[in-house]
Amino acid sequence: MKITDSIIRSFRVARTYRENSQKVNCVDYSPNGESAISSSDDDCIVLYDVTEGKHERTLFSKKYGADLIRYTNKDASTVIYSSNKLDDTIRYLSLTDNKYIRYFPGHTARVIALSMSPVDETFISGSLDKTIRIWDLRAPNCQGLTNPLGKPVCAFDPDGLIFAAGVESQAIKLYDLRAFDKGPFASFETRFNRLCDWTGLKFSNDGKQILIATNGGAIRLINAFNGSVLHSFSGYNNSKGIYLEACFTPDSQFVMIGSEDGRIHVWSTESGMKVAVLDGKHPGPINTVQFNPKYMTFASACTNMTFWLPCITD
Repeated sequence: MKITDSIIRSFRVARTYRENSQKVNCVDYSPNGESAISSSDDDCIVLYDVTEGKHERTLFSKKYGADLIRYTNKDASTVIYSSNKLDDTIRYLSLTDNKYIRYFPGHTARVIALSMSPVDETFISGSLDKTIRIWDLRAPNCQGLTNPLGKPVCAFDPDGLIFAAGVESQAIKLYDLRAFDKGPFASFETRFNRLCDWTGLKFSNDGKQILIATNGGAIRLINAFNGSVLHSFSGYNNSKGIYLEACFTPDSQFVMIGSEDGRIHVWSTESGMKVAVLDGKHPGPINTVQFNPKYMTFASACTNMTFWLPCITD
């Protein structure tokens, strides 16, 4: 089914789960779209079966906390996640037996970006220690490190060959993964007029656009090749400077973000026009929105986890 303006406007809440007592920090879908996972401030890692539409089970990370979380493989049996308690080590967890496979120590401050390669066992992390580290799931030691000269958010491109770093909320730097030690091969200044911090960075699935999320009342879409600003999206509520995670739809045609009033705003990446405002009856700010990579459904989360489906009528 092709995602259109009318399909976007038809989305309704299909199911809401209340497994968490505190805010959900991060949501990720498995590459095959059949599973979803969340991490939250109550130290819970919650697994959902998307095909069956049910809560599968809850794991606990009470010692370390659970901040950012990412699936590592197609069968959704392992994840990596960062901590918000005790230390700044990244952990590689088997969901099958709830045991750690490996630890990735090295960062000396909170990890604020975590991106898994779409093609192999490489991942990157950005930290408040102002470094980006490159890792391989098969080895505990950092495989590479770059100092982008500021606080970095970072993400892989869809081919896993390039990664982008948003540095100190004012510049995008592009690195070739195979020659990252030579420094960025391109750099774009793209400051916002408003005083806000960049909180996330994502490539569209076609690799042509980069979405910059902020803790302010606007997000920005830029051309991934030359850094030109394509659109700025605003008009959603974020007066308290909350970290709101935005996303693309899988076809790269729409951008979605939640708001502090519990509604989801959707824009066309082509026209820049807002196409929908969806009310999920969230009791608090929607910290994260993620669209399923394979199925026509998306998730939004505050303290509750909500899954949406289109309501198609003839």
